[in-house]
Amino acid sequence: MRFVNRILEDRFQLQANGTTLRREVMAGLVSFVTGAYVVVVNARLMAEAGMPLAGATVASAVAAGVGSLLMGLWANAPLMVVTGLGDAALFTYTLVQGIGLAWQEALAVVCATGLLCSVVAFTPALQSVLSGVPASLRAAISAGVGLFLAFIGLRQGGLIVSGGDSLVALGDLGDPQVLLTLITLAITVVLYLRRVPGAVLISIGAGSLLAWAAGHPGGTAAASASLAAYRQVAGALSPGRLATLPFWAATFTFTMVVLFENLGLMYGLLPRKEEVPRALQANALAVFLAGLLGATPTVAAAEGAAGIAAGGRTGLTAVTAGVLFLASLGALPVVGLIPNSAIAPVLVLVGALMCEPLRTIAFDDLTEAIPAFLVILLIPLTFSVADGIAFGLVAYPLVKAAAGRWREVSPAMYVVAALFLLYFLIRAA
Repeated sequence: MRFVNRILEDRFQLQANGTTLRREVMAGLVSFVTGAYVVVVNARLMAEAGMPLAGATVASAVAAGVGSLLMGLWANAPLMVVTGLGDAALFTYTLVQGIGLAWQEALAVVCATGLLCSVVAFTPALQSVLSGVPASLRAAISAGVGLFLAFIGLRQGGLIVSGGDSLVALGDLGDPQVLLTLITLAITVVLYLRRVPGAVLISIGAGSLLAWAAGHPGGTAAASASLAAYRQVAGALSPGRLATLPFWAATFTFTMVVLFENLGLMYGLLPRKEEVPRALQANALAVFLAGLLGATPTVAAAEGAAGIAAGGRTGLTAVTAGVLFLASLGALPVVGLIPNSAIAPVLVLVGALMCEPLRTIAFDDLTEAIPAFLVILLIPLTFSVADGIAFGLVAYPLVKAAAGRWREVSPAMYVVAALFLLYFLIRAA
């Protein structure tokens, strides 16, 4: 055991990062439990593109496992990696149902996206991109992702529902699921404020027991893992449309979305921003492998913030989550049954914690405040991290130029804004 501990210490530098083996493993477990539902939902989105549901479920889990292992071993960052739900929707509704690519051809687009992201992540172009994003937008991205997480949690817990005359409305406070969510939220907040070790995991366990005891499990069952079905999607990509304009238009769109979605998530989630470059490199490789494995692009999971809040500081957190994704293939139907009322409070708490950088935004300077506000507002309202970031990145140079302060914007920022404007034009076409 000492030999194993020494290897882990040397590889992940646990002491230097002020953490322990037990804390990192527990944080990885929290990340996995909080984000496992993504595999279930992502597979259902992929199935709407014509992929077999059982095979898509395995592909999503394997891509999450491999991506998390890459993140932990290459970047030593505590970020869990999963297949992005927004990217899965883009895969199904734009590439397949919109452009008309077969799902096998869309998987080739995923691979090409991973290659282009790798070109940016492993070259000096990355530093130009990173230095070009202003501090106000980085803070806004963190807060926007936090509100997005909280919104997902409130919706999962039934506290927010689709409105009649309005987009959303307050849920039925007498509904058992809503009551269970509120009780679990109270438990989560109290445990976290009291700094109870393993507070997040304890609250998930307590919320699950309460829901099961009350007869309201409320989870989402996954399709049973099937290796036979997985053979239909693994390595099934087809480069048949490689020489066509629609293929490369789709690849360009995906590359912009994946790159800046991950950039925003990593800036929002990582306590140490110096880990962002290698984390982007790890995910770029994971995106390429996801296409080969039969899955949609991977992203740094916003739900992984729960593991970071539980004390995760190194790549061992990500490695733990990755191992659990791979080890749980046969248990995914059971994992999917963890009650929504047990997961939702964790997302709300983490969302609140991620809003802390708001205090660094100079709201008395409207050229900084307006683009930041658009990011904060549009990430949850568009239900898309990528779209919210894109609006802010386009607005920033426009607002600065309108105020006669265009020199304050870096050349890289103008290029990024132009590319995202082109992204919106392609979507509108």
